[in-house]
Amino acid sequence: MGWHGHLKLNYRHQAPRTVVHDEHNGPLRILQSLYPEGDAICHNVLVHPPGGVVGGDVLQISAHVGTGSHALITTPGATRFYRSTGALAQQMLTAQVADGARLEWLPLETILYRNTLAENRMRFELAPGAEMIGWDVLALGLPASNERFDAGRYTQQIELPGVWLERGTIDGRDSRLLESPLGWAGRSVLATMWFATGQAITPVRRDALLATAREAVDAHPLKADAGCTAPHADVVVVRALAHRVEPAMGLLTEVWKRWRALAWALPATPPRVWRT
Repeated sequence: MGWHGHLKLNYRHQAPRTVVHDEHNGPLRILQSLYPEGDAICHNVLVHPPGGVVGGDVLQISAHVGTGSHALITTPGATRFYRSTGALAQQMLTAQVADGARLEWLPLETILYRNTLAENRMRFELAPGAEMIGWDVLALGLPASNERFDAGRYTQQIELPGVWLERGTIDGRDSRLLESPLGWAGRSVLATMWFATGQAITPVRRDALLATAREAVDAHPLKADAGCTAPHADVVVVRALAHRVEPAMGLLTEVWKRWRALAWALPATPPRVWRT
């Protein structure tokens, strides 16, 4: 039997502050709410005290971000999916963002160890007038320790219902996917980032989001392995491949700073648990 954890987060605007009520069952919880940007934006760090996810673990996170509130959720370190002897590890997130609310889903990287068997599903339901910035950084194996992800299976899904569905399975033995220039091209890190709204982004705003992200990409060492597009009127997506986590995270952080300033007129205040 693995760990079963369930965390419910309910953010609401209690003028002038965004506050959160949380309920947890099992080894999944948030640390104290922080307000490094003032009362309007609530920063929370999501923690899993066992330190990693193994076969048989089931972690469920549900978040509701109420009208007028602004939540930033991150993690204190990498999420590690360890090897399994046969049982599936599962992590599921469902976030509902109300009209006039903002969500920033900015966890640190996910690391897949050799022989991982896992599934990770993320679903973001945005009401008209809701907005979010999110990212996901997936790292295969432990390159610094010369441990490759050459066995195991991982399925990931990122969904904005009716707008964008990203679903794929990575098999450690699938060399055509991992080595092909049409796949991972021998890289071990895949970074995905998005700015999304609950209704169509105006063309002027969309073009500005694309332009500032592309400027960040063009100025970054990963520019040959990164790009930005708008697959739907409600979302703008940045993607990058890398050999290490640090440059990928550095690029996403730069885009995050630019998007925050452009879309929300907010300066970037990185959570203090992030690497500097």
